[in-house]
Amino acid sequence: MVAQSITGVETGTDTAARLAARGVTVGYGARTVIEDLDVAIPPGVITTIIGPNGCGKSTLLRTLARLLKPAGGTVVLDGEDIAGLRTRDVAKKLGLLPQAPVAPEGLTVSDLVARGRHPHQSWLRQWSSDDAAVVERALAMTGVSDLAGRAVDTLSGGQRQRVWISMTLAQGTDLLLLDEPTTYLDLAHAIDVLDLVSDLQGSGCTVVMVLHDLNLAVRYSDHLVVMRSGSILAQGHPSDVITAELLHAAFGLRARVIDDPVGDRPLIVPIGRTHVQLD
Repeated sequence: MVAQSITGVETGTDTAARLAARGVTVGYGARTVIEDLDVAIPPGVITTIIGPNGCGKSTLLRTLARLLKPAGGTVVLDGEDIAGLRTRDVAKKLGLLPQAPVAPEGLTVSDLVARGRHPHQSWLRQWSSDDAAVVERALAMTGVSDLAGRAVDTLSGGQRQRVWISMTLAQGTDLLLLDEPTTYLDLAHAIDVLDLVSDLQGSGCTVVMVLHDLNLAVRYSDHLVVMRSGSILAQGHPSDVITAELLHAAFGLRARVIDDPVGDRPLIVPIGRTHVQLD
Protein backbone atom coordinates (compact mmCIF):
# COMPACT_ATOMS: atom_id res chain seq x y z
CA MET A 1 0.00 0.00 0.00
CA VAL A 2 1.34 3.44 -0.95
CA ALA A 3 0.82 6.21 1.58
CA GLN A 4 0.30 9.85 0.66
CA SER A 5 1.69 12.79 2.61
CA ILE A 6 0.20 16.24 2.97
CA THR A 7 2.83 17.40 0.49
CA GLY A 8 1.52 15.03 -2.16
CA VAL A 9 4.75 13.02 -2.05
CA GLU A 10 4.29 9.27 -2.24
CA THR A 11 5.90 7.61 0.75
CA GLY A 12 6.47 4.25 -0.93
CA THR A 13 6.46 0.70 0.35
CA ASP A 14 8.91 -1.38 2.34
CA THR A 15 9.61 -3.79 -0.52
CA ALA A 16 13.34 -2.95 -0.73
CA ALA A 17 13.80 -1.82 2.88
CA ARG A 18 16.09 -3.68 5.25
CA LEU A 19 14.30 -2.13 8.21
CA ALA A 20 10.60 -1.31 8.43
CA ALA A 21 7.75 -0.85 10.91
CA ARG A 22 4.36 -2.30 10.01
CA GLY A 23 1.30 -1.15 11.93
CA VAL A 24 3.38 -0.42 15.02
CA THR A 25 1.76 0.85 18.22
CA VAL A 26 4.11 1.79 21.08
CA GLY A 27 3.73 3.53 24.42
CA TYR A 28 4.91 3.82 27.98
CA GLY A 29 2.54 2.23 30.47
CA ALA A 30 -0.99 3.35 29.70
CA ARG A 31 0.19 6.21 27.46
CA THR A 32 0.27 5.47 23.74
CA VAL A 33 2.92 7.48 21.87
CA ILE A 34 2.77 5.88 18.41
CA GLU A 35 -0.30 4.19 16.98
CA ASP A 36 -0.60 1.99 13.88
CA LEU A 37 2.47 3.51 12.22
CA ASP A 38 4.06 2.26 9.00
CA VAL A 39 7.51 3.34 7.85
CA ALA A 40 10.19 1.83 5.60
CA ILE A 41 13.83 2.88 5.78
CA PRO A 42 15.35 3.26 2.29
CA PRO A 43 18.62 1.34 1.94
CA GLY A 44 21.95 3.05 1.36
CA VAL A 45 20.88 6.60 2.27
CA ILE A 46 20.59 8.88 5.31
CA THR A 47 17.08 9.03 6.71
CA THR A 48 16.37 11.64 9.39
CA ILE A 49 13.31 11.69 11.61
CA ILE A 50 12.17 15.20 12.54
CA GLY A 51 9.21 16.62 14.41
CA PRO A 52 8.27 18.66 17.47
CA ASN A 53 9.22 17.62 21.00
CA GLY A 54 7.15 14.71 22.25
CA CYS A 55 5.96 13.60 18.81
CA GLY A 56 7.54 10.15 19.09
CA LYS A 57 10.83 10.50 17.16
CA SER A 58 13.09 8.78 19.68
CA THR A 59 10.33 6.30 20.54
CA LEU A 60 10.20 5.26 16.89
CA LEU A 61 13.98 4.94 16.66
CA ARG A 62 14.14 2.88 19.87
CA THR A 63 11.35 0.66 18.55
CA LEU A 64 13.20 0.10 15.27
CA ALA A 65 16.26 -0.86 17.35
CA ARG A 66 14.20 -3.33 19.45
CA LEU A 67 14.79 -1.40 22.67
CA LEU A 68 11.03 -0.91 22.96
CA LYS A 69 8.54 -3.70 22.37
CA PRO A 70 5.48 -2.64 20.36
CA ALA A 71 2.04 -3.28 21.81
CA GLY A 72 0.92 -4.00 18.26
CA GLY A 73 2.44 -4.47 14.83
CA THR A 74 5.91 -5.66 13.88
CA VAL A 75 9.37 -4.35 13.10
CA VAL A 76 11.01 -6.20 10.22
CA LEU A 77 14.80 -6.48 9.85
CA ASP A 78 16.10 -8.11 6.68
CA GLY A 79 12.73 -9.74 6.10
CA GLU A 80 12.34 -11.19 9.62
CA ASP A 81 10.30 -10.08 12.62
CA ILE A 82 12.94 -8.46 14.82
CA ALA A 83 11.17 -9.68 17.96
CA GLY A 84 12.01 -13.26 17.04
CA LEU A 85 15.73 -12.66 16.52
CA ARG A 86 18.40 -13.24 19.15
CA THR A 87 19.86 -10.08 20.67
CA ARG A 88 23.32 -11.08 19.46
CA ASP A 89 22.04 -11.49 15.89
CA VAL A 90 20.32 -8.10 15.95
CA ALA A 91 23.55 -6.49 17.19
CA LYS A 92 25.44 -8.05 14.28
CA LYS A 93 23.09 -6.34 11.82
CA LEU A 94 22.16 -3.08 13.50
CA GLY A 95 24.21 -0.55 15.47
CA LEU A 96 22.56 2.00 17.79
CA LEU A 97 24.01 5.19 19.24
CA PRO A 98 21.62 6.35 22.00
CA GLN A 99 21.28 9.90 23.26
CA ALA A 100 24.22 11.11 25.39
CA PRO A 101 25.87 7.71 26.05
CA VAL A 102 28.23 7.53 29.03
CA ALA A 103 31.39 5.42 29.23
CA PRO A 104 32.74 4.00 32.51
CA GLU A 105 35.24 6.35 34.12
CA GLY A 106 38.79 5.86 32.86
CA LEU A 107 37.84 3.56 29.98
CA THR A 108 40.15 4.12 27.02
CA VAL A 109 38.98 4.81 23.50
CA SER A 110 40.39 1.54 22.16
CA ASP A 111 38.69 -0.45 24.94
CA LEU A 112 35.34 1.23 24.29
CA VAL A 113 35.51 0.63 20.55
CA ALA A 114 36.54 -2.97 21.18
CA ARG A 115 33.24 -3.48 23.03
CA GLY A 116 31.58 -3.23 19.64
CA ARG A 117 33.00 -6.70 18.92
CA HIS A 118 31.12 -8.32 21.83
CA PRO A 119 28.28 -9.66 19.63
CA HIS A 120 30.89 -11.63 17.71
CA GLN A 121 32.47 -13.22 20.80
CA SER A 122 31.57 -16.50 22.45
CA TRP A 123 33.29 -19.16 24.51
CA LEU A 124 34.06 -20.86 21.21
CA ARG A 125 35.23 -17.70 19.49
CA GLN A 126 37.56 -15.52 21.53
CA TRP A 127 39.24 -12.23 20.61
CA SER A 128 41.34 -12.60 17.45
CA SER A 129 43.56 -10.63 15.14
CA ASP A 130 40.52 -10.18 12.89
CA ASP A 131 38.70 -8.39 15.73
CA ALA A 132 41.72 -6.16 16.33
CA ALA A 133 41.81 -5.29 12.62
CA VAL A 134 38.10 -4.36 12.67
CA VAL A 135 38.67 -2.07 15.67
CA GLU A 136 41.66 -0.42 14.00
CA ARG A 137 39.63 0.13 10.85
CA ALA A 138 36.71 1.63 12.81
CA LEU A 139 39.07 4.01 14.62
CA ALA A 140 40.59 5.06 11.29
CA MET A 141 37.22 5.55 9.58
CA THR A 142 36.12 7.99 12.29
CA GLY A 143 39.47 9.76 12.50
CA VAL A 144 40.21 8.89 16.13
CA SER A 145 43.14 6.48 15.79
CA ASP A 146 45.42 8.98 17.51
CA LEU A 147 43.09 8.99 20.53
CA ALA A 148 43.16 5.21 21.07
CA GLY A 149 45.05 5.42 24.38
CA ARG A 150 43.09 8.37 25.79
CA ALA A 151 40.36 8.00 28.40
CA VAL A 152 36.96 8.65 26.84
CA ASP A 153 35.95 11.02 29.65
CA THR A 154 38.88 13.34 28.82
CA LEU A 155 37.73 13.98 25.24
CA SER A 156 35.76 16.87 23.82
CA GLY A 157 32.10 16.37 22.93
CA GLY A 158 32.84 16.05 19.23
CA GLN A 159 35.64 13.57 19.84
CA ARG A 160 33.43 11.46 22.12
CA GLN A 161 30.69 11.28 19.50
CA ARG A 162 33.21 10.10 16.92
CA VAL A 163 34.43 7.43 19.34
CA TRP A 164 30.89 6.19 20.05
CA ILE A 165 30.17 6.03 16.32
CA SER A 166 33.43 4.11 15.95
CA MET A 167 32.15 1.57 18.49
CA THR A 168 28.96 1.03 16.50
CA LEU A 169 31.03 0.55 13.35
CA ALA A 170 33.14 -2.05 15.14
CA GLN A 171 29.98 -4.16 15.42
CA GLY A 172 30.48 -4.83 11.72
CA THR A 173 27.06 -3.56 10.67
CA ASP A 174 26.21 -1.26 7.80
CA LEU A 175 22.88 -0.22 9.38
CA LEU A 176 23.33 2.59 11.92
CA LEU A 177 20.67 4.23 14.11
CA LEU A 178 21.77 7.51 15.71
CA ASP A 179 19.58 9.23 18.31
CA GLU A 180 20.48 12.92 18.43
CA PRO A 181 24.18 12.45 17.50
CA THR A 182 24.77 16.22 17.77
CA THR A 183 23.31 16.64 21.29
CA TYR A 184 25.34 19.08 23.42
CA LEU A 185 27.71 19.86 20.52
CA ASP A 186 28.44 23.36 19.29
CA LEU A 187 27.72 24.02 15.63
CA ALA A 188 31.27 23.39 14.42
CA HIS A 189 31.45 20.00 16.15
CA ALA A 190 27.93 19.15 15.00
CA ILE A 191 28.96 19.78 11.38
CA ASP A 192 32.06 17.66 11.92
CA VAL A 193 30.03 14.70 13.22
CA LEU A 194 27.43 14.98 10.45
CA ASP A 195 30.16 15.16 7.81
CA LEU A 196 31.42 11.89 9.28
CA VAL A 197 27.92 10.40 9.05
CA SER A 198 27.77 11.50 5.41
CA ASP A 199 31.13 9.82 4.76
CA LEU A 200 29.84 6.60 6.31
CA GLN A 201 26.78 6.69 4.07
CA GLY A 202 29.08 7.23 1.11
CA SER A 203 30.98 4.09 2.07
CA GLY A 204 27.79 2.01 1.95
CA CYS A 205 26.06 2.47 5.31
CA THR A 206 22.34 2.96 5.74
CA VAL A 207 21.81 5.60 8.45
CA VAL A 208 18.73 6.57 10.44
CA MET A 209 19.02 9.67 12.64
CA VAL A 210 16.88 11.76 14.92
CA LEU A 211 17.76 15.47 14.76
CA HIS A 212 16.25 18.64 16.20
CA ASP A 213 18.08 21.15 14.00
CA LEU A 214 15.89 21.36 10.91
CA ASN A 215 18.42 22.93 8.57
CA LEU A 216 21.07 20.36 9.46
CA ALA A 217 18.50 17.60 8.95
CA VAL A 218 17.65 19.00 5.52
CA ARG A 219 21.26 19.42 4.45
CA TYR A 220 22.52 16.01 5.55
CA SER A 221 19.54 13.81 4.69
CA ASP A 222 18.47 12.01 1.55
CA HIS A 223 15.12 11.08 3.09
CA LEU A 224 13.08 12.89 5.76
CA VAL A 225 10.38 11.40 7.96
CA VAL A 226 8.28 14.20 9.47
CA MET A 227 6.31 13.22 12.57
CA ARG A 228 3.52 14.88 14.52
CA SER A 229 1.61 13.44 17.48
CA GLY A 230 2.87 9.90 16.96
CA SER A 231 2.06 9.77 13.25
CA ILE A 232 3.96 10.40 10.04
CA LEU A 233 2.88 13.64 8.47
CA ALA A 234 5.11 13.46 5.39
CA GLN A 235 8.22 11.77 4.09
CA GLY A 236 10.49 11.95 1.08
CA HIS A 237 13.47 13.85 -0.25
CA PRO A 238 14.01 17.18 1.56
CA SER A 239 13.49 19.14 -1.65
CA ASP A 240 10.07 17.52 -2.07
CA VAL A 241 8.97 17.56 1.56
CA ILE A 242 10.09 20.87 3.07
CA THR A 243 7.56 23.63 2.44
CA ALA A 244 6.25 26.53 4.49
CA GLU A 245 2.94 24.72 4.78
CA LEU A 246 4.55 21.54 6.06
CA LEU A 247 6.58 23.43 8.66
CA HIS A 248 3.48 25.17 9.96
CA ALA A 249 1.51 21.93 10.07
CA ALA A 250 4.26 19.96 11.83
CA PHE A 251 5.79 22.56 14.13
CA GLY A 252 3.40 25.52 14.15
CA LEU A 253 6.37 27.41 12.68
CA ARG A 254 6.09 30.40 10.38
CA ALA A 255 8.97 30.26 7.95
CA ARG A 256 10.14 30.87 4.44
CA VAL A 257 11.81 28.12 2.46
CA ILE A 258 14.51 29.38 0.12
CA ASP A 259 17.41 27.94 -1.88
CA ASP A 260 20.45 27.26 0.27
CA PRO A 261 23.18 29.62 -1.02
CA VAL A 262 25.92 27.04 -0.31
CA GLY A 263 24.03 23.78 -0.86
CA ASP A 264 21.60 21.91 -3.06
CA ARG A 265 18.79 21.57 -0.51
CA PRO A 266 16.16 23.98 0.81
CA LEU A 267 17.02 26.44 3.59
CA ILE A 268 14.48 27.21 6.31
CA VAL A 269 14.27 30.83 7.45
CA PRO A 270 12.10 31.08 10.57
CA ILE A 271 9.80 34.08 10.99
CA GLY A 272 9.39 35.39 14.53
CA ARG A 273 8.21 38.74 15.88
CA THR A 274 11.58 40.38 16.30
CA HIS A 275 14.11 41.75 13.79
CA VAL A 276 12.01 40.56 10.86
CA GLN A 277 11.57 42.45 7.62
CA LEU A 278 8.70 41.15 5.51
CA ASP A 279 7.88 42.33 2.01
